[in-house]
Amino acid sequence: MSIADNKYVAFTTYRKNGEAKTTPVWIADLGDDTVGFTTSSSSWKARRLANDPRVKLQPSNAKGVPVDGSEAVEGTATAEAADLDRVMAAVKDKYGWQVTMMRVVGKVAGLFGKDKTSDAGVVITLT
Repeated sequence: MSIADNKYVAFTTYRKNGEAKTTPVWIADLGDDTVGFTTSSSSWKARRLANDPRVKLQPSNAKGVPVDGSEAVEGTATAEAADLDRVMAAVKDKYGWQVTMMRVVGKVAGLFGKDKTSDAGVVITLT
């Protein structure tokens, strides 16, 4: 089973001081040993990736709690606007209408100054 076969994964990035930070994300297979998801370029995930591309992924529930008995995989990642269309297409193929609902929620949040619109594709190369 590939990490991309899971609905949610715990996505771990690293702060400048080396501290691990984990958040749940959707994940989609991009082919060629890469997986990805979308995020805001201003998110903490994207900011941490700009400083340290190392990541860890582990099957999880919607809250980011790892699935008992699952194993983590490691890789390196980038968060780039240039990858958004490719990653968004893969995520839409996998999650369907849920993507549309999340985009609507993000746009509504933007009306209140809490812009959560995805404008970057995170591409993870698995090692």
